[in-house]
Amino acid sequence: QVQLAASGGGLVQAGGSLRLSCAASGRTLRSYDMGWFRQAPGKEREFVAGIGWGGGSSTYADPVKGRFTISRDNAKNTMYLQMNSLKPEDTAVYYCNRQGYSDYWSWGQGTQVTVSS
Repeated sequence: QVQLAASGGGLVQAGGSLRLSCAASGRTLRSYDMGWFRQAPGKEREFVAGIGWGGGSSTYADPVKGRFTISRDNAKNTMYLQMNSLKPEDTAVYYCNRQGYSDYWSWGQGTQVTVSS
C-alpha cells in the first residue's frame, strides 16, 4: 500500500517561492510517471505538473508554465515542485500522485499553499 506525503507548503507573499516535496512509502516511485495536483476551495482537483519515471520529461499546466519546476530523486524516492513567482491564484492544497494511469493511489493529506496579495 502506497502512502504519499506532500510537505513544504506555507504562507507566502505574492512573488515569493516555495519548494514542495513528495515522499513515498510502501512502494518505489522510480517505475512511475508522477505528478503534482492541486485543489482550491470550491474547485475540483486539477493537474499542475508531471514528470516521467526517469525524470527526463515533464509537462506543466498552462497557468504554471515558466514559474514551476518539477523534479524527482528516485534514489530518495522523492519528488519536488519548485514554485516561483507565486500568485494568489496558486492558493490551494497541493497533492502528489502517479500521473497518466487509469487510477490514482490514495491521495494523502496534501500540503496547503497560501499566497497573499
